Amino acid sequence: MEWRMPNEMETMPIISKSNSRKRRKDGIGPNGTTDDDDDASPLKIARPTLSQPAPFADENGVKSSKPYERVTLEEAKIGTPLDRPVRVYADGIFDLFHSGHARALMQAKSLFPNTHLIVGVCNDDLTHQFKGFTVMNEAERYDAVRHCRYVDEVVRNAPWSLSAEFLEMHRIDFVAHDDIPYSSAGSDDVYKHIKDAGMFAPTQRTEGISTSDIITRIVRDYDVYVRRNLQRGYTAKELNVSFINEKKYNLQERVDKVKQKVKDVEEKSKEFVQKVEEKSIDLIQKWEEKSREFIGNFLEMFGPEGALKHMLKEGKGRMLQAITPKQSPSNSPARDRSPSPTFRWPFSKTSPPCSPKPESDAAGYDISDDDSE
Repeated sequence: MEWRMPNEMETMPIISKSNSRKRRKDGIGPNGTTDDDDDASPLKIARPTLSQPAPFADENGVKSSKPYERVTLEEAKIGTPLDRPVRVYADGIFDLFHSGHARALMQAKSLFPNTHLIVGVCNDDLTHQFKGFTVMNEAERYDAVRHCRYVDEVVRNAPWSLSAEFLEMHRIDFVAHDDIPYSSAGSDDVYKHIKDAGMFAPTQRTEGISTSDIITRIVRDYDVYVRRNLQRGYTAKELNVSFINEKKYNLQERVDKVKQKVKDVEEKSKEFVQKVEEKSIDLIQKWEEKSREFIGNFLEMFGPEGALKHMLKEGKGRMLQAITPKQSPSNSPARDRSPSPTFRWPFSKTSPPCSPKPESDAAGYDISDDDSE
């Protein structure tokens, strides 16, 4: 039968119903023993809630004296009884515990519906011998793993290669690890005998994150992190930095601060220039609008057909009308006018015109001008 890693959606509903931590409240041990079992020794007490870290295996009581009987893969996939969780073991160094570690343990915990996850952490001596120096010491690595929410039990001083005695002592049913052959300690794959026994359950590595990647970032940017810690109050002695390098880093820090200030001033200057340009563009646009408006108003007033011309025409008409005398109506009765006296030129052959007779009133009196007397 081909083994397939179950996804989270397939296992989540079942895990929530059969969580091994809930079962321990009823007095059921992780290896299927109960308080009523006469052949069992004191039970292993795991953390009852997520508010407590996972217990250490060597401080968790004596295991059951019942014979060690493994669960088959088919039984584990179908789901074991509540009093018999599938005991899955995952080991590692777990230096600088990160999300890649947590994801691997999450996959191991989700392998089967009813899983008790045991995590082995190698000590410093084995790790430095077979893999290299670690950033965190073994106590720090133990403590980091036991505070992961997916871990039910932690094995300190875990062996580099798993023996049959170790598997039986911890009653391990399956071993979880990524499927890439792990060559170490003179072996092409330290999990080969586990795979041959049908006890291997593969998990998937998380790409893009590893302890080596994190250390590489720090080594690559060593100067940056040294200056960072010097600024945070660490001494050059604590950082293993010489006196000359300390002065060099302090000088670099001051130079960087000056550069940053210059950069800030440049950015502010750019922002100021940009604001001035924006305001200038706004002023030019407004000036253009006002200019067009002024020109339009000027043409409307003083143009060829402007309002001023019409006003002048209207005023001229009114003046002409005011100074021109009114003509008599054509239908008014004509009035008799006396003939105008004719002027006689001297030595003219024509006789002078007769002067008009003075008018008299009805009584025969002369009513002409008194000056004639």
